[in-house]
Amino acid sequence: MFKAKILFVGPTESGKTVVANFLSDTTENVGGEYRPTQGVRILEFESQPEGSGDKICEVELWDCSGDFKFESCWPALMKDCSGVVIIFNPDIPSHLKEIETWHSIFISTQSLLESQCLLIAHHKPGSEIEHGRLPLAPNLSRLPLIHSDLEEEPEDMRHAFYRYLGNVVKAMSESREREEMSIIT
Repeated sequence: MFKAKILFVGPTESGKTVVANFLSDTTENVGGEYRPTQGVRILEFESQPEGSGDKICEVELWDCSGDFKFESCWPALMKDCSGVVIIFNPDIPSHLKEIETWHSIFISTQSLLESQCLLIAHHKPGSEIEHGRLPLAPNLSRLPLIHSDLEEEPEDMRHAFYRYLGNVVKAMSESREREEMSIIT
């Protein structure tokens, strides 16, 4: 069984906790007022990634605070991570610029494959933004982007995440095979 450590990062008030709770079937803090994550929350669950046959994957979702006061903890959070998901709110114009910073801190420094990274444009209820193309920086436009609308199309979000998780497991498997072959030869 594979164990995947996935970091959810991004600007404050982007919906990281809402998406993490949905994907892990956690019901804490449903609705109500905004409560920023302090440091990190770790949610554990089992999943069957798309394309993995009947393999089950143990997933650790690390719901990381978007507050830079926790920046000193980030290197520890990144240790042994299998994938990074940057979540942002496309209704907030500054988020499009901020996600470049999140990319440089959490993705560029870890030599992750593009298949191990994901952008989620999380549309909150009442969002006015279309689910089309967003003006992303060149380094971000190469990454897979999904639009999350948990009000209208929640299962689309879940299936897109399972596809992403399948890519992460495949990358982990290929890396493990390369490592084993290097030991043998």
